[in-house]
Amino acid sequence: MHPEFPHKDIIHLNHAAVGPWPRRTAEAVEAFARENLHYGSRGYGRWLETIAATRELARQLIGAPEAEDVAFVKNTSEALSMVAFGLPWQPGQNIVIPEGEFPSNRVVWHAAAQRYDLEVREVAIGEEPELDLLRACDQATALVSASAVRYDSGLRMDVQFLGNELHGRGILFCVDAIQHLGALPFDAPGCRADFVMADAHKWMLAPEGIGLFYVNPEVRDRLQLNEYGWHMLEHAGDFDNPALTPSPGARRFEPGSPNMLGIQALHGSLSLLLETGMDRVDEEIREHWLHLEDRLRGLGCEILSARHRRAGILTFRPSAGLLGDTPLETVYHRLQADGILCAMRGGGIRFSPHFYHETADLDRAVEGLREALPGG
Repeated sequence: MHPEFPHKDIIHLNHAAVGPWPRRTAEAVEAFARENLHYGSRGYGRWLETIAATRELARQLIGAPEAEDVAFVKNTSEALSMVAFGLPWQPGQNIVIPEGEFPSNRVVWHAAAQRYDLEVREVAIGEEPELDLLRACDQATALVSASAVRYDSGLRMDVQFLGNELHGRGILFCVDAIQHLGALPFDAPGCRADFVMADAHKWMLAPEGIGLFYVNPEVRDRLQLNEYGWHMLEHAGDFDNPALTPSPGARRFEPGSPNMLGIQALHGSLSLLLETGMDRVDEEIREHWLHLEDRLRGLGCEILSARHRRAGILTFRPSAGLLGDTPLETVYHRLQADGILCAMRGGGIRFSPHFYHETADLDRAVEGLREALPGG
């Protein structure tokens, strides 16, 4: 058992939904609560130092040039909305997205299209999803938005290839990285991303209600602001200053008081990932994926995720012979009841292991699946 994850009676294979907190994150939240209980905001200056330190950790995780290129947001949807309703659209432009994206990466573009007289092109993707998206682009394409890793199948997009191709065509590139950040290394400038956003409650192992938002400094001024408050001003904290100039950095996207509790927690979680090293995290997750694939195939399951496109998500479906007349949902509920945390997505059951698991955990999960099947 990993010392940071002393789980009781569960095998947590649901990091693509809501991940668990590491021990250090829970301890940081407990310490922050105790400090508030006994000393109130006496240490507020130190809390501000934690914000700066966490922003630096976020910079390292996302590969941003400067810490001030990363904003803290409530969630991915908020950041996507800032892009969708902040860009200076022109009537007749189009936005290209893959078919079957998570609803957050669909609803904002359709809402913007209705308001600004745009077209949303939802593109069926196949074996070469990047080329499918590029073929759908034309002279009127203003932006392509795609998940770096699909939430259902776990398909990993080649964001570096796609981003460089889009940059050469003068098309903005928006990356929903919620299933990527915390599981694989990421290089925002290297993939020519203009906008990157992700909640921290999945692979980043932090609470819900806090997320990251990167905006390419070269396009930052093109994104019009729709939310305002004291914290987004250049002279935040200098309340007597009459200037109302937005911060030149990404803090301009943080209108009001920060989520201080969430940032305390995020600092703990990001520190663990970066101390471990994202290359090692990636390697461990991919090895866990291969081990699960081998065991699930041996049990008689169809693997719905592509090995050569793998990230952290493995979606599978037991064969008809294994299921018989039992609905897949019944098997899923049996797994949950037995403490094997997973999800139903993309027509199958989705396992999403993290770096800290041991092989024995994965084997117990597969054995639990066997027992959850009819006749098990």
